[in-house]
Amino acid sequence: MTYFKTGERIKELRQSHKMTQKQLGERVGVTKGAISIYEAGDRYPSYEVLLRIAAVFHVSTDYLLGLEDTPKVSLEGLSENNVRLVLDLVEALRDK
Repeated sequence: MTYFKTGERIKELRQSHKMTQKQLGERVGVTKGAISIYEAGDRYPSYEVLLRIAAVFHVSTDYLLGLEDTPKVSLEGLSENNVRLVLDLVEALRDK
């Protein structure tokens, strides 16, 4: 596990969501400069900030830390019916 991998993952997720460093910082309660430092791999975010970043992008902290190679989507908070809809959509996309 390296700082660089965590920073890379944060940057990739931020860019794929068309978000600026400032916007991400505002969402997780840190400055644009802090996001820049995390993305450059110069420092890890604190545990609390890491959790907030994971929540913004709906991925696990293990993914952000490089312990998992695939991001996971949390279905927490969805009704049983909505969970079934999401799972059906995933299966339909796999069939294509």
